[in-house]
This record gives sequence, structure tokens and C-alpha cells, in this order.
Amino acid sequence: MTYKVGIVGCGLIGHKRAEALGRLATLVACADVQLSRAQALAKQHGDSCFAFDDWKALLEQDLDIVIIATSHDALAEVCMSAIQAKKHILIEKPAARNTKEITQILEIASNSGSLVHVGFNHRYHRAFQKAKSLVDELGDLMFIRARYGHGGRVGYDKEWRANPELSGGGELIDQGVHLIDLARWFLGDFNEIEGFAHTYFWSMSVDDNGFMLLKTPQKQVAFLHASCTEWKNTFSFEIYGKKGKLEISGLGGSYGVEKLSYYKMLPEMGPPETYCWEYPMKDNSWEVEFAEFCEDIRLNREPAVNLKDAKAALIIVETIYKESGYDHSA
Repeated sequence: MTYKVGIVGCGLIGHKRAEALGRLATLVACADVQLSRAQALAKQHGDSCFAFDDWKALLEQDLDIVIIATSHDALAEVCMSAIQAKKHILIEKPAARNTKEITQILEIASNSGSLVHVGFNHRYHRAFQKAKSLVDELGDLMFIRARYGHGGRVGYDKEWRANPELSGGGELIDQGVHLIDLARWFLGDFNEIEGFAHTYFWSMSVDDNGFMLLKTPQKQVAFLHASCTEWKNTFSFEIYGKKGKLEISGLGGSYGVEKLSYYKMLPEMGPPETYCWEYPMKDNSWEVEFAEFCEDIRLNREPAVNLKDAKAALIIVETIYKESGYDHSA
């Protein structure tokens, strides 16, 4: 079966999602508040792809899947309407601005027949897929240490991400949720949440740095830092077990070559056996993720990355924002 897809939000991520459809789906409708952007994306997919400046008009089309790649303020509203229109949905992270919005989506999605996949895309990078296949070799996991940040750009504090009404927060809800989701994927749920969010450099009312110390019931710890004052794009994710360590660095492009290193502890300890995998080729995570969602639809199974994962991440973000004096949840 070839699925019919509509994309709401035709910026950078909307284009990436369109490119990832492959032979599994056909793009038949695009919508963006800037009609020219929707028209530009639609033009790339032939005369049978239509462009709209109103996402409600898009939902009236004959579609199987709606991909939502808007600014954060529109995510929940579009998603709930798409569920009511009986579409399956791939919604970009964080899926909502706060826990109130994500709870509303969950209530509407319950028993609706619509499947909702949340775009925590980093799970599908080659290095993380390989790490997931190796993690049991580490024995009992102890802690995770991770950093994720970009170098910023002139005018960053004037973009939509700097407006809490549009974004729901700053760096913590932007790149920070990726770290939270990945940490949960390996360690499970966190029941103790500590952290601090603050803006150090940018003149804006949202955070430019988020620091997290998260603990599971077994006292496994995730020590995470998301920053947009990194000055050079950085990604580092280390998983420590009693028998070794996995280290993922880079995400391709400006973040550097994606690489996985496995440090295997020897019985006598000392320098570990070391195995490395590098992935300099084109990132295929978007295609892998979409293909999995299509299989979810075919089998009518709950997506592996779903609204419950998004809510768990937002609970952590919201808790730290409130502790830090950034309450965007109203």
C-alpha cells in the first residue's frame, strides 16, 4: 500500500520529512502559513500535490497520514484536529508546549483509531540503533552523561524559539527533550527530577541552557546538558555499565561525523578493548523512522515513540522550568 500524506509546516523539517517518504507514500498536500513555502514544497512533488495556507483545508483532503512540523504553538491544535479527522499522525517533538496540551491530545487520541508517532528522530540514527543492539553487553547500567548544543547565530534571540508563547520554552524544550528521550530509552522512567534552566547570553525570556540530573527508582542517573551557547555544534552521549561504556559523538553535518565507540572492560581491568563504528554517509534516520511508522499503521500497533514518551519528557521540562522561575505552562 502507498500511503497518502499531507505535511503541515513546510520549513526545514517539513522538507526533510517529505524527502523521507520514499516509495512508501505519496505527498498529496502541503500547508504553511506562508503559502509560498507550501507551494515550493508541493512543486517538488508534481501537479497532483496541492498547497494551502490553511491547515484545516489540508485535513479535508483524502489523506492517510498527516505530518506536523510546525512551530510548537500549533502542534497540539493541529494534532487534535487531525485525530478528529481520523488521520494517522507523525508529529514533531516536543508534540506540545506543556503537559496540559499533551494530556488533551492523549485524551482525544484514546480509542480514536488514529496512531500518533512523535518525532524523537535521534533514536533512529545509525549510531543509536547500533548502541541499542549492544547495550545489554554493558551489564547493569549505572549512569548516562550527555551534552547537546549548537553555536547560535546572529538574531537567534529574535526567532520564534525565543518567544515562549510560540515555543513553550527555550533550549530545554528544544534540544533538551532529545536528551531526555534518549536517556529514558536506555534507563527507563525517572522518578527524581532536579535541574536548572537559565539564559546566560541571549537577550530573551526563555532559557539558553538547561541542566538536568535525573534519577530512576534504581538510582541510575542521567546527567544532561542542553545549550545554545556551545559556540560550536556539539553532541556527546555516554552510557556507562558495570562491564563497559558506549559513547556516541556527532550527528553528521556541522556536529561532526557520527561515531559509536564501545569500550569493553577486561577481567583484569586496565585499558579496555575498544571497538569503533563511524557513519560518514548520508543520514538515513528520517527514512528509517517513517518506514517504522508505516509498518505500525499496517499492523495497527502502538508506535514505539508515542505521546506517552512526549508527556514523560514534558513533565521533566516543566518541573525544571517551574523550579527555575520559567513557568510557561499557563
